[in-house]
Amino acid sequence: MRTKKFKAESKRLLEMMIHSIYTHKEIFLRELISNASDAIDKLYFKSLTDDKVGLNKEDFAIWIKADKESRTLKITDNGIGMTEEELENNLGTIANSGSFKFKNENKLEEDNQIIGQFGVGFYSAFMVAKKVTVISKAYGSDQAYQWESEGVDGYTITEAEKQSTGTEIILELLEDTDDENYTEFLDQYRIKSLVRKYSDYIRFPVKMECTHSRPKEQSEEDKEAKKPLEYEEYIEVETLNSMVPLWKKNKTELKEEDYKHFYTEKFFDYNEPLKYAHISNEMPAYNALLYIPSKAPFDFYSKEYEKGLQLYSNGVLIMDKCSDLLPDYFSFVKGLVDSEDLSLNISREMLQHDRQLKVIAKSIEKTISNELKKMLKNEREKYEEFWKAFGLQLKYGIYSDYGMNKEKLQDLLMFTSSNEHKLVTLDEYVSGMREEQKYIYYATGESAARIEQLPQTELVKDNGFEILYLTDNIDEFAIKSLRQYKDKEFKSVSADDLGLENAEKKEEIKAKEEENSGLLEALGKALEGKVSKVILSQRLKSHPVCLTSEGEISLEMEKVLNSMPTDQKVQAQRVLEINPEHEIFGKLQSLDKAGDSDKIGKYAKLLYDQALLIEGMSIEDPVEFSNLICELM
Repeated sequence: MRTKKFKAESKRLLEMMIHSIYTHKEIFLRELISNASDAIDKLYFKSLTDDKVGLNKEDFAIWIKADKESRTLKITDNGIGMTEEELENNLGTIANSGSFKFKNENKLEEDNQIIGQFGVGFYSAFMVAKKVTVISKAYGSDQAYQWESEGVDGYTITEAEKQSTGTEIILELLEDTDDENYTEFLDQYRIKSLVRKYSDYIRFPVKMECTHSRPKEQSEEDKEAKKPLEYEEYIEVETLNSMVPLWKKNKTELKEEDYKHFYTEKFFDYNEPLKYAHISNEMPAYNALLYIPSKAPFDFYSKEYEKGLQLYSNGVLIMDKCSDLLPDYFSFVKGLVDSEDLSLNISREMLQHDRQLKVIAKSIEKTISNELKKMLKNEREKYEEFWKAFGLQLKYGIYSDYGMNKEKLQDLLMFTSSNEHKLVTLDEYVSGMREEQKYIYYATGESAARIEQLPQTELVKDNGFEILYLTDNIDEFAIKSLRQYKDKEFKSVSADDLGLENAEKKEEIKAKEEENSGLLEALGKALEGKVSKVILSQRLKSHPVCLTSEGEISLEMEKVLNSMPTDQKVQAQRVLEINPEHEIFGKLQSLDKAGDSDKIGKYAKLLYDQALLIEGMSIEDPVEFSNLICELM
């Protein structure tokens, strides 16, 4: 027997790895299965040129055996095994990877599936085991060796008895505590679920003898007597993994039903996906399956929703939801990415700094964008269905990060149009603009029906120009972030200058304002603190009054910002516009000539409240409003 201590740096790394590198203790099984798969890969590679191996690919397997009485879990493979020196080098020195060395020595191509190149995965066993024993017999050797360790203190290597080539790892599990349940890793259903979760696509079968129960056969007398069934236990060998990842199959082998079935099964969605994409990329090298759900999850627009794609390394799950693979505005996408260029033994913290992951994420983002553009162009109805479910997220993407992503997303936007009340893209709007039209006009409100009734839309419609109806809270913020599209500036129908007023009309309004300056001043004084000014309107046709705003904050933005749970309240610079052609203005002029300032003040309040109601805003004093109506009628 030879007893050795880990080197000081290895001891520190082991302690750190057990407590820091892996987020979940269940990862240990993934690591040991991956190591076993590597060992088989090496012997299988050798069998291609060495007839003495005597094994075909179908003969290789990984076995798991759990013993609840002794609290041991055993993982066995019939791979290449390890010599005494290899046990020393591979297990005695942490982060020294035999797989990495093997790959380099044999000059294997990049697509050869040797997984464990990082060299620390084996030590994850100490997260759940108080003692780890490794019995291994190398191919071509007559002597087996046993490596044994209880953790950071060191290890022993002794000669051992083993009939066949391969490696057997025995874990003596830690005792359960109030915080940790280690016994669960001896439960056959838990083991099966972990293999399916993390190692389902290991390309060699992972087998286990599973105990089941079945009813015993009853005699005719027992059946007639309706005696209860008695059960007996039996053992059946089960293969726990499916072995072949769908995303690594040739697309010609697969049908649409295969992709849809995989989605509903793996991502627990009762609805079929709206769209899917099967990607095999070379630079950077990765395979991916991406899905756009047909409906938004119930918690999609909440803080509880967690975005991310499943991340695999050579078919072995690294992370269930890798958020770094998706930008927030594409967070609705579900699916997975599998890359051989990512280390299996990589933590969430290390992933954030992984350059290769960032390159893959950029490629994924471009792919999603292209797929959405193709759907918009070729499958319009399907895209509109997508837009109703997830369009809001794209608009948030325009607004967030100070508009940095607007160039990527602007061509995917859709808004309801005043023409035929259907969804149109910005490109479709601009393409349909009349030659003399300067701006992209928009109006905001709770619904298209409400916007349709707004007085501010009258002048734009009379000129025959299309208006985009913005009905979501985020819409105007997104439009403000865009500023313009294809050199056409966005313009709210409530803006002070719509670019539609002719010079003659402007002069006429200006003359009327000068003529009625006293009246407008009296109205403004009555509404002091509520509006910045009262003016005569150039946009109103049939309505008597409307509210508009000056500056960056519109009335709609004011409503949205003030609905948020903050102490700070904002107010737009409100402007009350009065229709000089409406009979109500004639009434105000007669009151002004009569010097009835008291009644002018009451009319001012009534008209202001009326304008608020048209805008869908609440009035300050409903009782006063009601009394004023009765009094002035």
